Amino acid sequence: MVVHSISRYLLIILSLFLFSLVIIECKSIKFSTSLSPKSLDLKIEKLTHLHFYLQAIIGGDHPSEVKVAGPNTSFIAFGTLEVEDDNLTVSPDVNSMTIGRAQGILASADQNELAYLNVLIFEFTKGVYANSTLSLLGRNQIDVPNREIPIVGGSGVFRLSRGFAITSRIRFIPNSSVVLVFGCYVLHY
Repeated sequence: MVVHSISRYLLIILSLFLFSLVIIECKSIKFSTSLSPKSLDLKIEKLTHLHFYLQAIIGGDHPSEVKVAGPNTSFIAFGTLEVEDDNLTVSPDVNSMTIGRAQGILASADQNELAYLNVLIFEFTKGVYANSTLSLLGRNQIDVPNREIPIVGGSGVFRLSRGFAITSRIRFIPNSSVVLVFGCYVLHY
């Protein structure tokens, strides 16, 4: 009986000791550190306006937007999923200078209106923004003339960016091409 009581006390003491080690270990785990923006060479935040054109080829032998899933009824039916890899140009002319690519996913996500969930990366390849990206994520209601899509991040020159893009359709040729104009307002360092 005495041995049983001693072993129970030892078990309780051992349990408390192990529990205290777990608490100490949990408190000692550190996976974040507060930093000054200067430590990443971040200077004064600025606002930049970008203006360019997206050239989408939706027909022919080499389309830049492809339907990958969804109902067979139409390209814009609810549930349609498209992948895009379009040229970004300096003017609405498809042969004007290419300054980058627009790569992303469009999902027809509204049962009542022509609206996409737009996940889009602008990858810039020329000029001061070469090797930089902007990330857009938001609703794109395609039957509205001027649509606003949030800019939620970026890389390179646009590291830690945020802002919005206003887009509208310039030209639409069924089963051939679409040209969109983008005005991007970007806060970045």
